[in-house]
This record gives sequence, structure tokens and C-alpha cells, in this order.
Amino acid sequence: MKLSGALSTLLLTSQCRFSYSWSAVSTKKKMASYSPSSTGLPAERVAFSKYEGLGNDFILIDDRDKMDPSLTPEQSAKMCNRNFSVGADGVIFALQPPNSDEYDFKMRIYNSDGSEPEMCGNGIRCLAQFLADLGETPPDGGYRIDTLAGTIIPTMDSKGGMITVDMGEPELVGAKVPCTLEPNFEGDSIVEQTLTLDNGKEFKVSAVSMGNPHCIIFVDDLDNDIDFENDGPALECHSAFPAKTNVEFVQVISSNHLKMKVWERGAGPTLACGTGTCALVVAAIRAGKIPHTSEGPCRVTLPGGDLFIEWRKQNNKIYMTGPGTFSFSGMADLK
Repeated sequence: MKLSGALSTLLLTSQCRFSYSWSAVSTKKKMASYSPSSTGLPAERVAFSKYEGLGNDFILIDDRDKMDPSLTPEQSAKMCNRNFSVGADGVIFALQPPNSDEYDFKMRIYNSDGSEPEMCGNGIRCLAQFLADLGETPPDGGYRIDTLAGTIIPTMDSKGGMITVDMGEPELVGAKVPCTLEPNFEGDSIVEQTLTLDNGKEFKVSAVSMGNPHCIIFVDDLDNDIDFENDGPALECHSAFPAKTNVEFVQVISSNHLKMKVWERGAGPTLACGTGTCALVVAAIRAGKIPHTSEGPCRVTLPGGDLFIEWRKQNNKIYMTGPGTFSFSGMADLK
């Protein structure tokens, strides 16, 4: 069925039996509510919108009238199942801020396994676009978002369709990442320190936190130098990272271009990781892989596309620029 100039909406169940209800809806009304089909579906449903940031995809829930998420971690994990429900890398909730004088909104996120990370760089860009699509006019200076990693401020670019996020300052003290490897660099930090897996395989790892922990490893060839499906989860759960960790494998292409693969804590392989991209640029500069200049952002190529990262010397903050793109909206059954 061809739906020219229209949005197709999908009514999904979170169990193995699906009921689909297709309707043509104007893209100007993509945030509108949807009526259930006449197939006798359960009454308990949740309205959602789907967004992606370079293929790192999220279910967005409008909880602006609530202080806490309307779904449990278990319900969120079911919605993230790509075979039996909507499918996503995580569920993001737009919530009331704890203090309206300091914040505009609050963000909470559950990973596809039900765990809760402190923050998500691609996710917060998607949240910013979601809020704008809901009619929330961005304040001067950007939305002030309260997260478990602190205040994060995304700014909308109305002309280019990109979103720049003030990600704050990186945490470099190894114990605060947290990482238990012996510090080997200035400020009790960890830069290309040896880490040994249970199978005896060794890596040179750098530890950086962007409100969540990251383990960065530089390689000569992303395609041939790592066993991604085995090394990723082994590093994620290594005892040197007591809170587990995101893992980024990085290849240096040029002085202002890096390429990476990511194994995300609680989600596994994803097409992009915003906080990881920020962390690996910091790690690359500190390890002497690329220069720390003020001549423009570093381009980072991920499986899902490019992000642009600046580590500004004047305030020590990281700025990430990339898209947050609407995919579709609908209703999902909760069972």
C-alpha cells in the first residue's frame, strides 16, 4: 500500500502475537494520539515515538507530567525487544525537572537489558528533538536537562538540523571513572594502561568518564585487530571496571579524523555512542594520537555515521554535534 506524503503508524504488541493497524497520518500531526484497532487488544497501552541518532535508536515517552518514569525497567526491556515489540537500544523518558529554576526537563533512560545508565549522548540529542517536536520551544542557550550525570545542555540548530550538546567536563581520575587499574598518567589518570583478560589477552586501555564509564582501546585496523563479539563483552564486564563499562575500539585515520566501533554497557553492539565518541577524542588527545587544537571539531566516524567533537581548552568542556531524527510514532501494548 502506497502512502504518499503520509506517516504510517504501527500498533504493536509486546508479546509474540502482533496486531498491526496502519493509518495515514499527516507528518504535522506525528505526535497525536492513536486509536486502537478493532482487534480486541488489551486496554493497557503506551504511546511512544521512535527516534534515532546515527542508528542508535530510542523509544521516547512523554512523561512531562510525571517525576518518575511511567514504565518499569522490565517493561522497557520488553519494548526494546526487536522481535516481539517496538525494538530499540533504550527507552528515554521526558520528565518534570526536580527544580524548575535550574532545569527545564529531566531525562531518565533504561537500556535494552533494563539497566539504567547515567546518561546517553545520542539519546539526549533525540530527546531534544522530541521536545521540540512536542512544541517545547528551546530556551536561549538550549534546554537545561537534568540527568544522572549532571546538567546537560543541547542546543538546536534550526538551519542545519543538527544538535550541539554541551556534555560538560570529562572525568579523568581513574578511581572516579571508576577503574581500578593502576594510574599511570598525570592527575591519577589511566592512559594506555595494560589490562589482561581472563584468557590472557592483553589490551592497552584508557579510562574516561563522561558521566558514565568508558574503556578506550586504540588499534591499527578495526576490521582485523579485534575479536569484537568476544572482546567487547569481556571488557564490558572486566573486574577493573566495577560499574561495568562502555568499550570503544578506535582507529586513527588522520589528525582530525577517528573511526570507532562501540560495545555499549547494557546494550551490546550499537551503531553509535555519543558519550563514547566524546571520551575517545579526549583519550586520543591525552595519548598523543591527535593534537589538542582550537581549529575545529574532530570528526569521528561510527558505524551509523559521523559525529563532530570539540574539547575546548577555555572551559575544559566537550561539545558534541550530530543529528536526532524522528522515525515514527505509535501505541505499544504492555503485557
